[in-house]
Amino acid sequence: MKNKFSMTILFCAWLLAAWFMLPQHALADPPKDIALGYDMPTQTLTVTITHKSSFTGMHYIKQVAIKKNNEPADIKSYTSQTGKETFAYTYKVPAAPNDVLEVTVTCNIQGSKTATLKVE
Repeated sequence: MKNKFSMTILFCAWLLAAWFMLPQHALADPPKDIALGYDMPTQTLTVTITHKSSFTGMHYIKQVAIKKNNEPADIKSYTSQTGKETFAYTYKVPAAPNDVLEVTVTCNIQGSKTATLKVE
């Protein structure tokens, strides 16, 4: 019985060591790039995101947060992303020339990225 208990402990220790040696986010890349565009006549912000994901329902951009002149303007939450690498979302954001729009995109597993745009 002692031998069986020792083998169980050894097996559990081996599993635990293997778990810690594996990269925890091996298949999870943070957002790579954000491109912003603003259309003044329609007051529409286009956010083009590059975030590689083979499984867009499990690894995705979970949030897009928009600030205008350092003040929160909009936050959208998602449970999947629309493309496997590059995709775009549009948002109605009233803005005037010289306003500064800041967008932060956040991955549901790891990382975030921020981009800014001065409206012209």
